[in-house]
Amino acid sequence: MEKRAFLKSIALSVLSIPVLGMGQPTGDRAELYGQAALLAMRLKLGDTIGLITPAGVLDDEESISIAREIFETLGFKVKEGKHIRSRYGNLAGTDQERIADIHDMFADKTVKAIVCIRGGSGTSRLLDRLDYRLIANNPKILLGYSDITALILALYAKTGLITFHGAVGISTWTKKLAEAFNAQFVANQPAIFENPKSKGDSIVQTKDRIATIHPGIVDGVLLGGNMTVLTGLCGSPYLPDFKDKILFLEEVDEDMERVDRMFCQLKNAGVLGAIKGFIFGKCTNCKPSGGYGSVTLDQLFNDYIKPLKIPAYTGAVVGHIAEQFILPVGAKVRVDASQGTIALMEPALKD
Repeated sequence: MEKRAFLKSIALSVLSIPVLGMGQPTGDRAELYGQAALLAMRLKLGDTIGLITPAGVLDDEESISIAREIFETLGFKVKEGKHIRSRYGNLAGTDQERIADIHDMFADKTVKAIVCIRGGSGTSRLLDRLDYRLIANNPKILLGYSDITALILALYAKTGLITFHGAVGISTWTKKLAEAFNAQFVANQPAIFENPKSKGDSIVQTKDRIATIHPGIVDGVLLGGNMTVLTGLCGSPYLPDFKDKILFLEEVDEDMERVDRMFCQLKNAGVLGAIKGFIFGKCTNCKPSGGYGSVTLDQLFNDYIKPLKIPAYTGAVVGHIAEQFILPVGAKVRVDASQGTIALMEPALKD
């Protein structure tokens, strides 16, 4: 396959906390314990990466093979979760099986990072039965997006662990993405995330443009992920406190009336009124509703975000797309809404 051939050609450019009760809400760890966040250790070449499927089922063996080959090509060992080939309806195994793989990977001292092979649905089903004490005592890199948003936000809410919103195992791993992976997880570089500037054959940039909703620069802790999944956590102990946080969102395959409903829910739940910065990524394959049609995404930004008068922009390379940012969720960043940049203010991992 072309993907296998490409992977073989990649040349890498960059060769004790308080005990938390299982299932008990802890709130914002930064406020409770006076620490900005709980950091995992950075990776070294040769470390072991664990592969898990906390959400949707994998429908072929090749997805697992490619995911394994990706990280072996990047210079790491790979450990597969025991249940990644399981199936329970549309889910990658029963809740108990998927929870067991999460716990096993955090408990295994040889595993230094955990990558979700795919998203899908069903991660929220696991949150009330995770052993947050185990996870907090064994902080590790966790990478995923889409439905993995539920796990990312729950781990921050319950332990303060910085995790990473970005590519999964079945994503398209280009050389650029491989370099970003190494810069973030091996070099542990404080990055500046900004959209590609390539104009192609056009005299002006037409792809990956940003649009400023309200100008300004703001510093704060970055939290967010998939809009549907995040909104579904409202009212639960697994949604972090968004007071003075910077919220980023992305979405895929949704009608505008549903996006409107979710913005309304975030407003009514007090999330939008609490934040001090806002970033919207891509709304991939989002479309107008039927019947009389619907409001546009721009109109929704005008209705819900612009009145907040906080630094805000849209169009960030985040979402169900290739080569999206690897964003550290729970880390301190500086957002320039006029320039469309997210600057990491300190390393997201320990050396």
